[in-house]
Amino acid sequence: MENEIRITDNKKEVRNDRMGTEPVGKLLASMAWPAILSMTINALYNVVDSIFVARYSADAMTAISLVNPVQMLMISVGIGSAVGVNSLIARRLGARRQEEADKAASTSIRIGFFNYLLFAFIGIFFAKPFMHLYTDNPVIFEGGTAYLQIITIFCFFSMIQFQLEKVLQSTGNMIAPMIISLCGAITNIVLDPILIFGLFGAPELGIAGAAIATVIGQTVSFTVAIYIVHTKEHLVHIQLRGFKIDWAVVKDIYAVGLPSIFMQSIGSIMLFGYNAILAASKTAVAVLGIYFRLQSFIFMPVFGLNQGAMPIMGYNYGARNRARLMKTYKLSLLVAGTIMACGFVLFQTCPELLLNLFGANAEMMAMGVPALRLISICFIPAAFGIMTGTLFQGTGHGVYSLLVSMIRQLAGILPIAYFLYHAFGITASWASFPLAEVLGLAVSVIMLIRLYKKEIKTLG
Repeated sequence: MENEIRITDNKKEVRNDRMGTEPVGKLLASMAWPAILSMTINALYNVVDSIFVARYSADAMTAISLVNPVQMLMISVGIGSAVGVNSLIARRLGARRQEEADKAASTSIRIGFFNYLLFAFIGIFFAKPFMHLYTDNPVIFEGGTAYLQIITIFCFFSMIQFQLEKVLQSTGNMIAPMIISLCGAITNIVLDPILIFGLFGAPELGIAGAAIATVIGQTVSFTVAIYIVHTKEHLVHIQLRGFKIDWAVVKDIYAVGLPSIFMQSIGSIMLFGYNAILAASKTAVAVLGIYFRLQSFIFMPVFGLNQGAMPIMGYNYGARNRARLMKTYKLSLLVAGTIMACGFVLFQTCPELLLNLFGANAEMMAMGVPALRLISICFIPAAFGIMTGTLFQGTGHGVYSLLVSMIRQLAGILPIAYFLYHAFGITASWASFPLAEVLGLAVSVIMLIRLYKKEIKTLG
């Protein structure tokens, strides 16, 4: 148990069969709800974190809005590489290639450590130059620099946690990742007001307190993940010592993981660019930051559904079961569309209520209400893009997802936003989100038809 995690082949066989034989609706529900719950709680703590920061000061809210692209980039690299691990393990288990699945699980820890070194380096050497790009306001600069350095230099725990969660999810275990995520999120929510405002005798740390609460929450999640991995039974075993990296496995992981990293990083790059377009207005930057936190309540449940669906898709693709693969895709798409439709209604009918959570003043309200209403038009077409991207990743075609995301979030949004901003003003620029999403939807349909005709149609 000290060096690796093992279970008997009989138990592996029984639990593996569930992915290939249990009714798809029941299987998807059992695998998706823990991820949906944990992702929703994570969205909650991101929003709560921002609410406390916004109520601390408007400058503090602007500071974390400027840092948000880097935070998104960290998550993109961490989860993106872990998605590659998830997809590879699921496909190898479906094809009954146990040794390769085990190697992928063991390699994941090494990938997480490499990701940590990358962002610790960025935090140490580039935090201040990054903040100088966007602001000369000393309060925003100092607060943003402190927040950025803390979350990057101490991201070791989150980077390893991401990998362990995806290893567990790839085997159909969705409860353990939910517990891991919830423990950290609840810790963060509790500590946020204490460390930001200095409650119960704690020092008043302001924006730095929010960052410290985040790191402590990540440490708790990491600790719980290590405990679960060491003490419970799993379909794969992770070798912690004496493991020699197989570069062929690394290549297979990044065949899906690298496009996934780029795909998720595109959102971060887009936000870098959008903040640059809006940099002349602190209020506009803050509104964009608030939107991204609010929309996480809608998108995170869909991403949780994504996490539940991907192992099922990957397993049945590896097992060459076309019927179960496509049934999982269609059912996931229906659920995702329903969630996004509910989000659209909420943003259309209650934008003032949502903005008031952040103590919005008259200027922010005037700018934020039309922003939330215009941007949320993209929600329903986004459901198709996300779940079709899940199908691409689950079948080992991460490049397809990358191409669609580049069109949706980079080649679409930024040029359109730049044009609309300079031609018609800030309010018109928000329409770039739904316009770009329509472009992404068209490309998704084309790529889906191509994949189906070329590969899925020939499955048994």
